[in-house]
Amino acid sequence: MTTKTGKPLVPSNIETLKPYVAGKTIAEVADLYKPTKIAKLASNENRLGCSPKVKNAIDEAFKEIQDYPDPVARKLRAAIAERNGVNSENVLLASGSESIISILCKTFFLNKENAVTADATFVGFFVQIGVRGVHLKRIPMTPDYRYDVKAIANAIDEHTKMVYIANPNNPTGTYINKEEFEWFMQQVPEDVLVVMDEAYFEYTKGVEDYPQALDYEYDNIIVLRTFSKAYGLAGFRVGYAIANEELISNMMKTKLTFEPTTLGQAAALAAYNDHEFLQKSTDVVEESKQRLYRFFDEQNVNYVKSISNSVMMVLPSEEEAIDFTQSMLEKGVILRRINAFGLPNCIRITVGLSEEMDHFEQSFLEVTKK
Repeated sequence: MTTKTGKPLVPSNIETLKPYVAGKTIAEVADLYKPTKIAKLASNENRLGCSPKVKNAIDEAFKEIQDYPDPVARKLRAAIAERNGVNSENVLLASGSESIISILCKTFFLNKENAVTADATFVGFFVQIGVRGVHLKRIPMTPDYRYDVKAIANAIDEHTKMVYIANPNNPTGTYINKEEFEWFMQQVPEDVLVVMDEAYFEYTKGVEDYPQALDYEYDNIIVLRTFSKAYGLAGFRVGYAIANEELISNMMKTKLTFEPTTLGQAAALAAYNDHEFLQKSTDVVEESKQRLYRFFDEQNVNYVKSISNSVMMVLPSEEEAIDFTQSMLEKGVILRRINAFGLPNCIRITVGLSEEMDHFEQSFLEVTKK
């Protein structure tokens, strides 16, 4: 779009940007296909819901809804800091991890600097980097759908400002282990930021070689976590970053002043303190995930084992992935074809409740036995 003077109204990096396209909602599928029941297994949400303690917290917080939110989320910030053995000044709260990624991009990049990540990881990072017009080096995954840490390390040059690693990765569910992480950090210059997106951190308990980035004392690591997954608060949009105090203080300058919302802060604090629900939440995922593995093995389905709350199917071709996703959608099973993540022949399946997995299996058999 240009004016009479020939000058564009919209910058070229925005004109060419591919926006993030979310999975279909339950309401959309109900209107389009009118299935008898719907299982939403597309968006890595917590199908169990959230802690029952959230409602009372919301009711109480609603009394203050006429006031602006606490701009630094003091109560929630202090709780996160205490549990993770850091100071409140090491913690930043915002409206989900994607908002924090946007803050990172606004805060740290200068002209001609670049970022490095895998070519099949969280699309939100691609979008926010693109908004800033930053050159992004996307490194191919290994044959078993894992981050190639050696290739990523080799891609870092004098213009690299940031490396983004989702661990566990979305959408593959794979992860880099302790040995890989420790080797990688030894290769990274101290003036390059390493963003460790641990959105699925709560599902990694019991994975002995999973590296919790907060266990390592590097001033250039920024850890991202969220309340959208294991805590079941995706609708409230609350995420946080933990990092060196100087990094956080500068990120505070570029975040929107009043995020997260008052209700979001209250909901997250109540959920964060409900350890019993969190345990139940992760147990449900593990049980259903093992069930899905058994089913796929029986059906000779190619899939990738995961330490998150989803499992990735690998089909022979993009055409088969399109057909399978559409056929399942018409039966009310919403899945996520992950072509936007760089994997056109793969499908991500969120691990659901028992009845949702029943629906998935029944529909799968009907679709594949045509």
